[in-house]
Amino acid sequence: DVDEFEKNMADFLGVKYAVGTNSCTDALIFSLMALGIKEKDEVITVSHTFFATIEAILHVRATPVLIEVGDDFVMDVSKIEEKITEKTKAIIPVHLNGHMVDMKALMEIAKKHNLFIVEDSAQALGATQNNKKAGSFGNTSCFSFYPAKLLGAFGDAGILATNDESIYEKVRLLRNHGQKTKTEIVMPGFTSRLDNLQAAVLNVKFKYVPQWIERRRKIASIYN
Repeated sequence: DVDEFEKNMADFLGVKYAVGTNSCTDALIFSLMALGIKEKDEVITVSHTFFATIEAILHVRATPVLIEVGDDFVMDVSKIEEKITEKTKAIIPVHLNGHMVDMKALMEIAKKHNLFIVEDSAQALGATQNNKKAGSFGNTSCFSFYPAKLLGAFGDAGILATNDESIYEKVRLLRNHGQKTKTEIVMPGFTSRLDNLQAAVLNVKFKYVPQWIERRRKIASIYN
Protein backbone atom coordinates (compact mmCIF):
# COMPACT_ATOMS: atom_id res chain seq x y z
CA ASP A 1 0.00 0.00 0.00
CA VAL A 2 2.89 2.39 0.74
CA ASP A 3 4.51 1.58 -2.60
CA GLU A 4 1.19 2.19 -4.37
CA PHE A 5 0.62 5.51 -2.62
CA GLU A 6 4.16 6.71 -3.38
CA LYS A 7 3.61 5.92 -7.07
CA ASN A 8 0.19 7.59 -7.05
CA MET A 9 1.66 10.76 -5.56
CA ALA A 10 4.69 10.88 -7.85
CA ASP A 11 2.44 10.47 -10.90
CA PHE A 12 -0.04 13.08 -9.63
CA LEU A 13 2.70 15.65 -9.00
CA GLY A 14 4.64 14.88 -12.15
CA VAL A 15 7.88 13.99 -10.36
CA LYS A 16 10.11 10.91 -10.49
CA TYR A 17 10.11 9.87 -6.83
CA ALA A 18 8.02 10.05 -3.66
CA VAL A 19 8.93 8.70 -0.22
CA GLY A 20 6.28 8.14 2.44
CA THR A 21 7.16 9.41 5.91
CA ASN A 22 5.52 9.58 9.32
CA SER A 23 4.74 13.28 8.84
CA CYS A 24 5.36 16.36 6.71
CA THR A 25 7.56 17.65 9.53
CA ASP A 26 9.92 14.69 9.16
CA ALA A 27 9.85 15.14 5.38
CA LEU A 28 11.04 18.73 5.87
CA ILE A 29 13.80 17.65 8.25
CA PHE A 30 14.94 14.85 5.93
CA SER A 31 14.95 17.26 2.99
CA LEU A 32 17.39 19.55 4.74
CA MET A 33 19.54 16.64 5.92
CA ALA A 34 19.65 15.12 2.43
CA LEU A 35 20.68 18.49 0.98
CA GLY A 36 23.53 18.76 3.49
CA ILE A 37 22.16 21.74 5.43
CA LYS A 38 24.02 21.99 8.73
CA GLU A 39 25.03 24.18 11.66
CA LYS A 40 25.85 27.83 10.75
CA ASP A 41 23.99 27.56 7.44
CA GLU A 42 21.07 29.95 6.91
CA VAL A 43 17.70 28.91 5.50
CA ILE A 44 15.28 31.59 4.34
CA THR A 45 11.59 30.98 4.97
CA VAL A 46 8.48 32.96 5.78
CA SER A 47 7.18 34.44 9.04
CA HIS A 48 3.57 33.34 8.42
CA THR A 49 3.60 29.55 8.74
CA PHE A 50 3.07 26.73 11.23
CA PHE A 51 6.03 26.19 13.56
CA ALA A 52 7.03 22.91 11.88
CA THR A 53 8.62 24.86 9.02
CA ILE A 54 10.96 26.62 11.45
CA GLU A 55 11.36 23.52 13.60
CA ALA A 56 12.85 21.57 10.69
CA ILE A 57 15.55 24.22 10.23
CA LEU A 58 16.35 24.19 13.95
CA HIS A 59 16.58 20.38 14.03
CA VAL A 60 19.51 20.46 11.58
CA ARG A 61 21.03 23.26 13.70
CA ALA A 62 20.77 25.81 10.90
CA THR A 63 19.53 29.39 11.33
CA PRO A 64 16.05 30.39 10.14
CA VAL A 65 15.87 33.76 8.36
CA LEU A 66 12.29 35.02 8.19
CA ILE A 67 10.75 37.31 5.61
CA GLU A 68 7.27 38.81 5.42
CA VAL A 69 4.26 37.82 3.36
CA GLY A 70 2.48 39.80 0.67
CA ASP A 71 -1.22 40.60 0.41
CA ASP A 72 -1.85 36.98 -0.58
CA PHE A 73 -0.35 35.79 2.76
CA VAL A 74 2.46 33.82 1.10
CA MET A 75 6.17 34.67 0.82
CA ASP A 76 6.91 38.09 -0.69
CA VAL A 77 9.56 36.98 -3.19
CA SER A 78 10.70 40.59 -3.76
CA LYS A 79 12.10 40.62 -0.20
CA ILE A 80 14.28 37.52 -0.54
CA GLU A 81 17.46 38.83 -2.14
CA GLU A 82 18.07 41.45 0.56
CA LYS A 83 18.23 38.57 3.08
CA ILE A 84 20.71 36.40 1.17
CA THR A 85 24.20 36.18 2.68
CA GLU A 86 27.25 33.99 2.11
CA LYS A 87 25.75 31.60 4.69
CA THR A 88 22.43 31.18 2.87
CA LYS A 89 22.04 27.66 1.52
CA ALA A 90 18.32 27.09 0.96
CA ILE A 91 14.86 28.64 0.78
CA ILE A 92 11.66 27.06 2.09
CA PRO A 93 8.64 28.64 0.39
CA VAL A 94 5.34 27.86 2.12
CA HIS A 95 2.25 27.44 -0.04
CA LEU A 96 -0.68 28.37 2.19
CA ASN A 97 -4.41 27.63 1.94
CA GLY A 98 -3.95 26.42 -1.62
CA HIS A 99 -2.18 29.66 -2.64
CA MET A 100 1.27 29.16 -4.12
CA VAL A 101 4.37 31.32 -3.81
CA ASP A 102 5.49 32.90 -7.12
CA MET A 103 7.64 29.92 -8.07
CA LYS A 104 8.88 31.26 -11.41
CA ALA A 105 10.43 34.29 -9.70
CA LEU A 106 11.65 32.20 -6.77
CA MET A 107 13.36 29.61 -8.96
CA GLU A 108 15.16 32.38 -10.86
CA ILE A 109 16.52 33.74 -7.56
CA ALA A 110 17.55 30.24 -6.45
CA LYS A 111 19.39 29.63 -9.73
CA LYS A 112 21.10 33.04 -9.59
CA HIS A 113 22.41 32.44 -6.05
CA ASN A 114 22.85 28.64 -6.28
CA LEU A 115 20.34 27.87 -3.52
CA PHE A 116 18.30 24.77 -2.78
CA ILE A 117 14.49 24.96 -2.74
CA VAL A 118 12.39 22.86 -0.33
CA GLU A 119 8.69 23.41 -0.98
CA ASP A 120 6.49 23.25 2.14
CA SER A 121 3.38 22.06 0.32
CA ALA A 122 1.49 20.82 3.36
CA GLN A 123 -1.51 22.98 2.43
CA ALA A 124 -1.23 22.92 -1.37
CA LEU A 125 -2.03 19.45 -2.66
CA GLY A 126 -3.45 19.87 -6.17
CA ALA A 127 -2.63 23.58 -6.50
CA THR A 128 -1.10 24.55 -9.85
CA GLN A 129 0.93 27.42 -11.29
CA ASN A 130 1.82 27.67 -14.99
CA ASN A 131 0.41 24.16 -15.46
CA LYS A 132 2.82 22.73 -12.88
CA LYS A 133 1.64 21.35 -9.56
CA ALA A 134 2.80 22.61 -6.18
CA GLY A 135 5.59 20.29 -5.14
CA SER A 136 7.09 19.83 -8.61
CA PHE A 137 9.38 22.89 -8.66
CA GLY A 138 11.94 22.49 -5.86
CA ASN A 139 14.78 20.10 -5.06
CA THR A 140 12.26 18.49 -2.72
CA SER A 141 8.70 19.10 -1.65
CA CYS A 142 6.84 17.99 1.46
CA PHE A 143 3.17 17.15 1.97
CA SER A 144 1.02 16.50 5.03
CA PHE A 145 -1.83 14.00 5.26
CA TYR A 146 -2.77 14.83 8.83
CA PRO A 147 -6.51 14.13 9.23
CA ALA A 148 -7.47 17.83 8.98
CA LYS A 149 -5.84 18.24 5.55
CA LEU A 150 -7.61 18.10 2.16
CA LEU A 151 -6.38 14.51 1.80
CA GLY A 152 -6.21 13.15 5.33
CA ALA A 153 -5.20 9.78 6.70
CA PHE A 154 -6.71 8.28 9.88
CA GLY A 155 -3.56 9.42 11.73
CA ASP A 156 -0.19 11.02 11.00
CA ALA A 157 1.25 10.69 7.49
CA GLY A 158 3.47 12.65 5.12
CA ILE A 159 5.45 12.34 1.91
CA LEU A 160 8.59 13.81 0.34
CA ALA A 161 8.72 14.25 -3.44
CA THR A 162 11.80 14.83 -5.59
CA ASN A 163 13.31 14.37 -9.04
CA ASP A 164 16.75 13.67 -7.54
CA GLU A 165 17.57 9.98 -7.22
CA SER A 166 20.32 10.55 -4.63
CA ILE A 167 17.92 12.48 -2.37
CA TYR A 168 15.30 9.76 -2.84
CA GLU A 169 17.73 7.02 -1.81
CA LYS A 170 19.02 8.95 1.21
CA VAL A 171 15.53 9.74 2.52
CA ARG A 172 14.53 6.09 2.17
CA LEU A 173 17.43 5.32 4.51
CA LEU A 174 16.70 8.18 6.91
CA ARG A 175 13.07 7.14 7.43
CA ASN A 176 14.03 3.58 8.45
CA HIS A 177 17.09 3.53 10.72
CA GLY A 178 19.54 3.83 7.82
CA GLN A 179 18.71 0.23 6.98
CA LYS A 180 19.78 -0.72 3.45
CA THR A 181 18.97 -4.41 3.86
CA LYS A 182 17.62 -6.41 6.79
CA THR A 183 21.12 -6.86 8.19
CA GLU A 184 22.97 -3.81 6.81
CA ILE A 185 22.78 -0.41 8.55
CA VAL A 186 24.70 2.20 6.55
CA MET A 187 23.90 5.37 8.52
CA PRO A 188 22.02 6.52 11.63
CA GLY A 189 18.38 7.12 10.74
CA PHE A 190 14.98 7.46 12.36
CA THR A 191 11.71 5.59 12.81
CA SER A 192 9.62 7.60 10.37
CA ARG A 193 7.98 5.12 8.05
CA LEU A 194 4.58 5.83 6.53
CA ASP A 195 2.36 3.24 8.20
CA ASN A 196 0.91 0.77 5.69
CA LEU A 197 -2.62 1.13 7.11
CA GLN A 198 -2.50 4.92 6.65
CA ALA A 199 -1.27 4.43 3.06
CA ALA A 200 -4.20 2.07 2.39
CA VAL A 201 -6.65 4.73 3.64
CA LEU A 202 -4.97 7.40 1.51
CA ASN A 203 -5.10 5.24 -1.61
CA VAL A 204 -8.87 4.88 -1.23
CA LYS A 205 -9.42 8.60 -0.62
CA PHE A 206 -6.93 9.77 -3.25
CA LYS A 207 -9.30 9.30 -6.19
CA TYR A 208 -11.71 11.84 -4.66
CA VAL A 209 -9.18 14.69 -4.36
CA PRO A 210 -10.07 16.46 -7.64
CA GLN A 211 -13.78 16.64 -6.79
CA TRP A 212 -13.02 17.77 -3.23
CA ILE A 213 -10.88 20.61 -4.60
CA GLU A 214 -13.67 21.62 -7.00
CA ARG A 215 -16.20 21.57 -4.14
CA ARG A 216 -14.01 23.87 -2.05
CA ARG A 217 -13.62 26.25 -4.99
CA LYS A 218 -17.39 26.44 -5.36
CA ILE A 219 -17.83 27.21 -1.66
CA ALA A 220 -15.06 29.84 -1.84
CA SER A 221 -16.79 31.48 -4.81
CA ILE A 222 -19.92 31.94 -2.69
CA TYR A 223 -17.92 33.87 -0.08
CA ASN A 224 -16.20 35.92 -2.80
